[in-house]
Formats: sequence, C-alpha cells, structure tokens
Amino acid sequence: MSAHAMGAARAELVADTALALLAERGMRGLTHRAVDESAGLPQGSTSNLARTRLALLELAVRRLADREARVLAAHEMPGPGSGLGPLVDGLALATHRSLTRNRALTLARYELALEATRRPELRRYFDAAGARFRDQLTALVTAAGSADPARHALSLVAWLDGLMFSCVAGSFTAAVPTLDEVRTGLRELLDGMLDG
Repeated sequence: MSAHAMGAARAELVADTALALLAERGMRGLTHRAVDESAGLPQGSTSNLARTRLALLELAVRRLADREARVLAAHEMPGPGSGLGPLVDGLALATHRSLTRNRALTLARYELALEATRRPELRRYFDAAGARFRDQLTALVTAAGSADPARHALSLVAWLDGLMFSCVAGSFTAAVPTLDEVRTGLRELLDGMLDG
C-alpha cells in the first residue's frame, strides 16, 4: 500500500471513529485522545492528522457527507424522469436505513448540525455537504413535475429530517416506522406536492 493510500485509510479511520464517538458520547466526548484510544492508534495520531478540534470536526463532516452519499447511492436513487415510484422507493429505503442500520450516523449528523450553529467555520463545511443532497432532491422533484422545486425540496427535506430526528432522538424513538410506513408517508407527501 502506498503512503498516500495509508494516509487516506488512516484519515477514514479517524473520521469514522469521530462519528462513532459523536453518536455514543456526544460533542463533549469527542477528543483527539478519545479518537486515538477508540481507534487503537498510537497517542498523538489524531492530532497529527487534524491539529485542531475544528479540523477534526471538518474531517468528520466530510466523512459524514461521503458515507451518507453512499447510503443514497446504494438505494439507487432514480435519475431525473424516472417517475414518482422509484423516487419514493429510493428515498424510503435510504430513510429507513438512517433510522435503523445507520442510526448512529444519523445521531452524529445531529451532533454536528448543532455544533455548526455555534461555529461559522464548521457551518460552511456542513452546508456544502448538505448541498449535494438538496441539489439532487431539487432535480428529482423538478423531473417529477414540481411547479415549485425549491419549495418542494425544502418541504421534502424538512419531512425527512423531522421523521429521522423524531425517531432517532425525539419522542418517537420507541416507535420507528417500518419501511412500508415510511414509503406510505413519502407517497402521501409527494402526491400532495405534485397533485398525484
């Protein structure tokens, strides 16, 4: 393995460990030392890679965006013009995974989102990462016939985020919907937006 590949693998390990710690311990539990210990790295390894706390948070945000993009890609988000059915199916699968198998990643995202409200430098990274998903949704609702794609994309993101927050960190943690229930909710929302 080349030095560059080893460096990239270590950066991924550090970022993945940071995300896991954010989900498990919250923002206060994320330290350079905790990442080293949890990842089984020699003390100082994380500091060599990300010298400041902000650099570590930025590394985590970039990795979060990559991992969430892979979740979406794994569920074969349709190309523009594919119709409403594939859009509902792809979003429902990705959302249900965020509530179940990828619950810790979703928790880490909320930790980072809250921290970004207090750190303008982190906000830039967080917003840029989120823009990929927002732009993809805007293109999809446009292709599905939306008369107001920007507003509909916001409504769709708000519904998805609201569902995920409620079921991962809010008052519905004991009532996570099934895949079919997520699909039904998305279908109702999109039918209303796009006039069926």
